Amino acid sequence: MNRNVDLLLTAIAPAIWGSTYLVTTQLLPAGYPLTVATLRALPAGLLLLLIVRRLPHGIWWLKSLVLGALNFSIFWWLLFISAYRLPGGVAATVGAVQPLIVIVLARLLLGSPIRSLSIIAAVAGIGGVALLILTPKATLDPIGIAAGIAGAFSMAGGTVLSRRWRPDVSPLTFTAWQLTAGGALLLPFALLLEPPLPHLTSANILGFAYLGLIGAALTYILWFRGLSRLEPSVVSPLGFLSPTTAVILGWWVLGQQLSPIQIFGIVVVLSSVWLSQRAQQASPAQIPSPPGEKVARRVG
Repeated sequence: MNRNVDLLLTAIAPAIWGSTYLVTTQLLPAGYPLTVATLRALPAGLLLLLIVRRLPHGIWWLKSLVLGALNFSIFWWLLFISAYRLPGGVAATVGAVQPLIVIVLARLLLGSPIRSLSIIAAVAGIGGVALLILTPKATLDPIGIAAGIAGAFSMAGGTVLSRRWRPDVSPLTFTAWQLTAGGALLLPFALLLEPPLPHLTSANILGFAYLGLIGAALTYILWFRGLSRLEPSVVSPLGFLSPTTAVILGWWVLGQQLSPIQIFGIVVVLSSVWLSQRAQQASPAQIPSPPGEKVARRVG
């Protein structure tokens, strides 16, 4: 039962991430991707740091920078390159390869088994995302494709390392360190490469507050909490819920039409998420612990 609660709480994160496209397009000024990413991460991270009042120590300064770069700075930067150079459907479909990458990295770094059912579920999820948002007129750009794949590797690496490098702190503190590091690494690029923001309206302020407090702080607390309790190959497929939520919100809020193919894509995505969880139905004894945890248990 606790596992189901962990899955449900973790799934809230990508479901909320699916709303960020709606918030960004409807409430934020256009043309400031790095600035928006910085303002999404850094203020939320600093706020969480004020709450937890705990800074990294020793090697965790470096690890926080690495994880902040992989999960936020590099990932969001490559995501924007992919989104600008590719139609949204192509960019999202390329990024959907992340669960497959997580399966391989989890095997290499954590010793997790590779289950054939997990591979099938991941491929089905990619197909479902393609049905959801890929159009016949979609064009392919080599740089955009490369950026999308590299972004998927970045987030996958951050996902697996967040499990391998679990510190002895709360998910709130772990999230604070990573968000602050990721935002700090983005800040100089936003200042150098983009003009200052225009005068902010009340709608802009509301949008930034939502992205920072809900779309970053809350969701990543839930995401890293899930990674501390579940295998990365269990958590990563939940990311398929993000484009599904985006399409459903577009239909519900903006009045966009849902074609029969898109409805079928939603069914395929949800089925792939269910199948990926079925593939991981192993007893706790079968799930390998990150290196160092077994030693800690023996010492305790």
